[in-house]
Amino acid sequence: MANINLTINNQKVTVPSGTTVLDAARLSGITIPTLCYLKEVNAMGDCRICMVEVEGRKNLVASCMAPVEEGMVVHTNTPAVRKSRQLTLELLLSDHDKKCLSCFKSTSCELQLLSQEYNVDEDYFPARQNKVPIDMSSPYIVRDNNKCILCRRCVTACEEMQSIGAIGMVDRGHETHITCAFNYELGDSNCVGCGQCVVVCPVGALSERNHVDDAWDALNDPTKRVVVFTAPSIRAQLGEAFDYPLGTNVEGQMIAALRRLGFDEVFGMDVAADFTIVEEANELVERIQQGAEMPMFTSCCPGWVKFLEHNYPEMIPNLSTCKSPQQMFGALLKTYYCEKENIDPEDLVVVSIIPCTAKKFEVSRPEQLHSELQDVDIALTTRELAQMIKEMGLKFDKLQPEKPDNPFDVYSGAGSIFGASGGVLEAAIRTAGRMLSPDFDRTDIVEVRGTEGIKEAQYVIGDITIRVAAVSGLANARKIIEDVKSGRKQFDMIEIMACPGGCINGGGQVIPRDSVRNNYDVKALRAKALYDIDHHSLYRTSHSTPVVHAVYDEYLGKPGGEKAHELLHTSYVARARFGG
Repeated sequence: MANINLTINNQKVTVPSGTTVLDAARLSGITIPTLCYLKEVNAMGDCRICMVEVEGRKNLVASCMAPVEEGMVVHTNTPAVRKSRQLTLELLLSDHDKKCLSCFKSTSCELQLLSQEYNVDEDYFPARQNKVPIDMSSPYIVRDNNKCILCRRCVTACEEMQSIGAIGMVDRGHETHITCAFNYELGDSNCVGCGQCVVVCPVGALSERNHVDDAWDALNDPTKRVVVFTAPSIRAQLGEAFDYPLGTNVEGQMIAALRRLGFDEVFGMDVAADFTIVEEANELVERIQQGAEMPMFTSCCPGWVKFLEHNYPEMIPNLSTCKSPQQMFGALLKTYYCEKENIDPEDLVVVSIIPCTAKKFEVSRPEQLHSELQDVDIALTTRELAQMIKEMGLKFDKLQPEKPDNPFDVYSGAGSIFGASGGVLEAAIRTAGRMLSPDFDRTDIVEVRGTEGIKEAQYVIGDITIRVAAVSGLANARKIIEDVKSGRKQFDMIEIMACPGGCINGGGQVIPRDSVRNNYDVKALRAKALYDIDHHSLYRTSHSTPVVHAVYDEYLGKPGGEKAHELLHTSYVARARFGG
């Protein structure tokens, strides 16, 4: 590919042909502000914030859309450019509900930060008076169109990244807004709760349903015992809320913070991930040996499960019947743990800390109930946990690392990598391979690692060849399903995660600034933290930990047995293509 030579702010720059002016500036250490643009998500040039001057051109140019040209001379910070950006921001603010003090994105809102940087007058243009109702219909996401700046990032994420199209642009001019088809509320749409719209929103128009007050109420109830467990990926993201570098493992400080918040016991969901793998690997082996429905899809991700129920209900038999680690842990806490600790399950409140907005829906699914009790009572996102820590006034960076509580204090490295795309599949192969052949000894299944949307591999285990795929992002899920249905490809097991890159990029994670996401591989840095934990773990396979052995010996019996099926497995329902 030919190189192009240009000048940006009097600096000579050489970049590959096809590079945009925005990327050329970034590669040269120059930041051009953006709002509608987001790397790997959106490049439309609609917001006009990234405008620059190009010598020889009469009008300003949108740098996110303009390809570099040989000899081009670009200026990113002239008076005309600054005036244009300031005017654009003031126009956006005239149509924006400026309740910054009570907005969850305050101090991290891109519109707020750019307004400060460009010294705008928020009241330069008269504000619109008409307000629209906030959509609270969904069990996982809140939509406030009064704060929407029409950047279209959420629409692109929903339509292109996730191939769902639950939301879109309607009307024209001042009446333009984002809504569901037929003006349905979000809770009545085909939204699957993945939360990618929340992740890409630059302002506070989209957020998770906040359950922090529910958690505080439980913690302040003297009649309740409140236990908490954290998903594998949380340790690699929570630190970002307290200015730690991307991908810093803060597991020890996180456990210490949870104890100081008042939780009676603190566990890691990695333990439940180990149980998920033992049950899932056993199910895979049984399907192979019995010639049952193949391929087997993983069922850890509730956004993916709901996507299948809406769009491919005929393939529900292909879903593993295993509950997700969140639900398995809740079930074990409400039964095994309660019996062991002599606790009435009615008096136990189980709280999960999850990277996912869809988990807020999963906890209330009727198919997940056991003895008319929810397995998990409250699901909080990484962002909600960070909020609680800040409300408590804890100095997170001053906390000394602590370890999880018994009896769930030991987990495998296989359980830790669940948060990265390919991690569930890798963990399953480690265990299923040994179930199928005692000679199988592979631990590092590197072919299914990485942030690519679709990864395929096959493994010879004894006299069987296992064909597998790891998929993240629901548009990729749709593609692989169509390949399977048409017969173009055959697999034995497919891991699917709704969020691109897996849970490390989940809808409930800490949201980095655009300048960070546009300049760093956030997903790769977060995933590396999990693989580092796995690499240094004493136990590398889920079936080998003393906790797994103890619970099966004392309570569950054998993997896939009657008791295990009663507590750790579930069922699914066919849903309308459009409708909650």
